[in-house]
Amino acid sequence: MTWLRLLLITVVLRPWARLMTGADVIGREHLPLTGPAIIAANHNSHVDTLLLLTLFPARTLARVRPAAAADYFLSNPAISWVSRNLIGIVPVDRSAVGSGVDVLAPARAALENGDILIIFPEGTRGEAGEDMAPLKSGVARLAEACPRAPVTPVWIQGAGRVLPKGAHIPVPMTCAVLVGEPIHWTGDRASFMAALKQALEALHAQAPPLKWCETD
Repeated sequence: MTWLRLLLITVVLRPWARLMTGADVIGREHLPLTGPAIIAANHNSHVDTLLLLTLFPARTLARVRPAAAADYFLSNPAISWVSRNLIGIVPVDRSAVGSGVDVLAPARAALENGDILIIFPEGTRGEAGEDMAPLKSGVARLAEACPRAPVTPVWIQGAGRVLPKGAHIPVPMTCAVLVGEPIHWTGDRASFMAALKQALEALHAQAPPLKWCETD
């Protein structure tokens, strides 16, 4: 990790997250501080990734890497440089799904390298306020490939209102991040996916109501 990435997250993004989201973190003690590990979160906004990055202590950030769509985050040289060097993404080529190309190879390599991988099992951003979309099985394939990596479910409440899909200007809205106890590879993809879905739904049920950020 470059010193520039560390500065961006700790000096710029953390204060921004406090200002724009006032995020209340419930269950922070369940966050992994060493890898390999997987964070599996719901997804309504690009703010989700930034908010998750701000939760980790500086000493851990070198290992925290969000999986992100290559077609979006590598779409031009400028965005690609920021995505790789400042956000630290693991690119996933969604256009290659079904072509025989192993699109999860970079994510597996990150886990093998001892990284903490942030993934969004819904596969894309949903609409703010809507229920969680069906989970895709890539997270189970990663858990199967690296069974020693705990999978920590995270529910992010409100980020889709701060910066909805298609919006460009964020608005202040109190968010909550609920971190559940990690689950582990069960030996079967179907039962693993059911356990993850149940864990995320349980966190969603505990999420506090949304409200505007209060400022002095």
